[in-house]
Amino acid sequence: MNTTPHPEGQIDCTVHGAVLQICINRPAKRNGFTPKMFRELGEAYTRLDDDPALRVGVLCAAGAHFTAGLDLPTIAPLMQRGEKAVPLGLVDPLNLGMDGYRRRTKPMVVAVQGITYTLGIELMLAADIVVAADDCRFSQLEVQRGIMATGGATLRMAERAGMGNALLHLLTADVFDSAEALRLNFVQKVVPAGNLLPEAMRIAELIAAQAPLAVVATRQNVLKAVEHGPLVAMHDFLPVQQRLSRSEDAAEGVRSFVEKRAARFTGQ
Repeated sequence: MNTTPHPEGQIDCTVHGAVLQICINRPAKRNGFTPKMFRELGEAYTRLDDDPALRVGVLCAAGAHFTAGLDLPTIAPLMQRGEKAVPLGLVDPLNLGMDGYRRRTKPMVVAVQGITYTLGIELMLAADIVVAADDCRFSQLEVQRGIMATGGATLRMAERAGMGNALLHLLTADVFDSAEALRLNFVQKVVPAGNLLPEAMRIAELIAAQAPLAVVATRQNVLKAVEHGPLVAMHDFLPVQQRLSRSEDAAEGVRSFVEKRAARFTGQ
């Protein structure tokens, strides 16, 4: 991994088997996001979705902190022009379903540590599974800067924790810890800081060992239920299960069960 990143920061990608590790790399500035970093993050998420050899992503960060959020001096001009930092046509790391952007289909595990402010919270809420170090400090402090959170926090904090809990943190711009994030369902696991990345990779590798088509379909059905309601998601049960049951991986799942061995899935 590059230990002397570009002054505007960079996103480093490393392949570990079927897992794409995506690292935010601007530790000298607490990994504050510049337009360059947004573009490269969108490119990394798009790479994950487009490469059939990759099954799961792990988003992490170099240094002691996940991210302090936006590098406002470089991002503010885009805000004022109403522009997005991620180019159209890429996978949106915030997975908001905005016109012109693709939505991620493959699972994303996020490992957060230290300062995890504003965009950091929104990136982790946009992912699927979050592992937090016990030294995390979270804050959704946009109101303290005279702006509004527009990366999904106003939507997902309320969905995970209820309106009152969401507004408690959105409107006060307070700093809260990993225990509070776990209580609010913003993160799924809290581990000692030294165990953070190994635990995130362990979870990602467990997911990568499952049947890829089934993993994607399961994730998409859960997302549909959250965004459109359980009755809408339920209508996919029969056609999706029929499609999956005809796949090579489903046949391999049966063979591995009969032969009492680990399955060797190919994503076909």
